[in-house]
Amino acid sequence: MRAIQLNATIPRYLVGKLGNLAERIYWSGYSAVYVGEVTEPSLPNGEWVKIDTRLGGICGTDWDLVRVKPLWYLEPYSSQPFVLGHEIVGDIREVGDDVAGRQPGERVVVEPLLWCRPRGFNNLCRYCASGRINLCERMTEGSVSPGQIIGACRDTGGGWGSALVAHHSQLYRVPDAVSDENAVLVEPFAVGLHAALNHMPADNDRVLIIGSGTIGLMTLQALRALGSTATIFVLARHDYQVDAAKRVGASEVFSTRTDFYSRIAESSDARLFKPTLGKRVVEGGCDVVFECVGTSDATDDAIRLARSGGTVVMVSAPATAKKVDWTAIQAQELSLEGSMYYDHAVDHDGRHGSTFDLALELMAAGRVDLGWMVSHRFTLEQHTEAFGTLARREQQRVIKAVFDFSL
Repeated sequence: MRAIQLNATIPRYLVGKLGNLAERIYWSGYSAVYVGEVTEPSLPNGEWVKIDTRLGGICGTDWDLVRVKPLWYLEPYSSQPFVLGHEIVGDIREVGDDVAGRQPGERVVVEPLLWCRPRGFNNLCRYCASGRINLCERMTEGSVSPGQIIGACRDTGGGWGSALVAHHSQLYRVPDAVSDENAVLVEPFAVGLHAALNHMPADNDRVLIIGSGTIGLMTLQALRALGSTATIFVLARHDYQVDAAKRVGASEVFSTRTDFYSRIAESSDARLFKPTLGKRVVEGGCDVVFECVGTSDATDDAIRLARSGGTVVMVSAPATAKKVDWTAIQAQELSLEGSMYYDHAVDHDGRHGSTFDLALELMAAGRVDLGWMVSHRFTLEQHTEAFGTLARREQQRVIKAVFDFSL
């Protein structure tokens, strides 16, 4: 089958780095990410199913891999070559002999985490036993190759291919009321839900979300869907992102191309001071800051714009952050928290279970509609057009792009 895979051999990696000079090199076919013929994955054992992909989302982390910007810290938790794509809705084609309650033709979303159960361990590690599968200690062991997720494991395939395999514990039936466009966004919405559930602000808090890409918008939507009435400020880079953030419940949206420090200070009753060198120092600020961009500048701003005793939540991975002044963490006694993926330890409003269950429940009840965010769709053979469009996301007004295997 045809699929887009990553194989960062040294020659391919070095060719890809030339994309800094001409971006088309990234998707030339000679870089680390390329389209090719791959063997369709087979079921690792009878507890797995095979899925035909309907839609495969293009995540910001995947886009970084296309541009040869890997997260080296997570590289040991992958196995190359692997087919990219972890935002997946599809139809079950084949059911393993040891799977009960699943039928061919069933429409499902895939929770891509390869935790203890998919890896064949019945004696769960301490984190999986408590439902915190995102912290699994066995993501390099067991019945499949190393990989935190489907889409970073050579044995499973991924959403950027026409077929993949998943363990039955990773599947969630899509209710009839939930469109494919909503379903493919269950995974990133679950990321936002996880961050919101674990760092729910008080109703009188001031919240700042840095970033209006997919994860920033999902975090904002999650806070509102969970009932937060806090004042939520959002930083957006592009004009169309300003409109999107307002649509999903932002109290105020500030453009990063303006003096947003002054505007946030004015709206949060904070004061600004200018040192001899460096960015301004904020006295006051926001109670909770969600960093949803993953750059050094965004990390630095998140720390500076949190009030004394406030909390900064890293929803995006900053990789190796450079030119970040960490002084405010000590001087203002900030709490710096990480938020990774989603889990099976949801405890909200009387419901207990997984973040995916909650996401689908909110969608099926009509409390959340994210389908409009799917702004661009491409066939696999249009991958060069897809990547070129993402490289010009402002002009093309890209909110979420997907590969559509029905086209």
